[in-house]
Amino acid sequence: MDTILFLADRVKNNIILGESHFREFKTALEGKQDNKKPRLVKSICADIGEALVAFANADGGEVLIGVEDDGTITGVPHQEKDVQTLLGAVETHVYQNQKLPLLNVSKLLIDNKLILYFSVGKGTTMIYQLPDGRCVRRKDKATLPASVDQIQFERQEIRSREYDSQFVDGALVTDLDNNLLQSIANQYIKGLSVERYLQQIGLAIYGLNGLRLRRAALLLFALDIDKWHPRSQVRFLKVNGTTLEAGEKYNVMIDTSWKGNIFELLFKIWEDLKPFLSYKTEFSSEAKFEQQYIYPEMAVKEVLLNAIAHRDYSIFNAIEIYLFDDRMEIKSPGALLSTLTISNLYELEGYHESRNSLVAKVLRENELMRELGEGIKRIFGIMEAQSFAKPTFYSNGLWFKVIFLNKMVVRQ
Repeated sequence: MDTILFLADRVKNNIILGESHFREFKTALEGKQDNKKPRLVKSICADIGEALVAFANADGGEVLIGVEDDGTITGVPHQEKDVQTLLGAVETHVYQNQKLPLLNVSKLLIDNKLILYFSVGKGTTMIYQLPDGRCVRRKDKATLPASVDQIQFERQEIRSREYDSQFVDGALVTDLDNNLLQSIANQYIKGLSVERYLQQIGLAIYGLNGLRLRRAALLLFALDIDKWHPRSQVRFLKVNGTTLEAGEKYNVMIDTSWKGNIFELLFKIWEDLKPFLSYKTEFSSEAKFEQQYIYPEMAVKEVLLNAIAHRDYSIFNAIEIYLFDDRMEIKSPGALLSTLTISNLYELEGYHESRNSLVAKVLRENELMRELGEGIKRIFGIMEAQSFAKPTFYSNGLWFKVIFLNKMVVRQ
């Protein structure tokens, strides 16, 4: 059936796409260019264990053994007993009694060369370690040391972390915006069908009863988002004053909202929001009305992008934007993840954790989100460059909030 993406096709596509935050290539050879020989099995096993642990502690990923960094397929020339040892590295080169969330471990022939393929999901119930107790995590194209505390999961986060990867009974490809999907699939790999793109990117699998969609596919591309999520919305409130009143003193001047799938929210609402969020009209010294910045447009847009991408979709509330006389607050459903702290964000070291790993993957690979973990640093840079006060952050058990002050500062 032409709509099924077979594993060999997926691996070929991965090689075309190259290494990334979600893919790692490892050679099975060593030595000079004109005198290559098989690498030591124990060395390759160590690479497999380290890469899979790093992916499981981040957003999941795939490891291909027998492929060079540049995508050249050189294969695995080892004897069958050694190949079996390599395949067993998923157990022997992980900390004792830990079971990786494996999705696939396979031998494949690609261009008549043996390739070993490993795929692992994002861990949601434990922190994974190497046999010596070390903890590593994937960030962009690198495997970096990490502490168990740094990526410690809390039980209440499990539901939100798994939400976008759950399969949805009754959801069909016809429930998605196929025109948008086909344009994205063509940009991803020209000629790729919608069904194959959904499988390639991890948003669907082919089961006994046809294509099964994950919730992320609906959050990103649903034609009727209300059918699948009642609060995929952004609500905007313009408040007259510096505090929100109630009852007879209720002081909201404008209360409007936008709803849609994630791509609709990203592309359709910004032009409507800009007049409220980015400008004010003032009577200048030359007796002319002029529009001036209240808040840097790109900083606000970055926060809104992060709110839509990283909010907790298992909580059926909308993202809320409050514009007061002295500040703007953007509130996202869901607390800051336990692996991050407010202090981490202020340190501007690129700390990153994706609550919605599939959503983040699609946005990243469509270049709507840039380097993972760099959004906060960009926001601070924009605010400083335009002499605005630094944003502040707040998180409780229900919300994560970013606050922009309507205040200019003089920096030395």
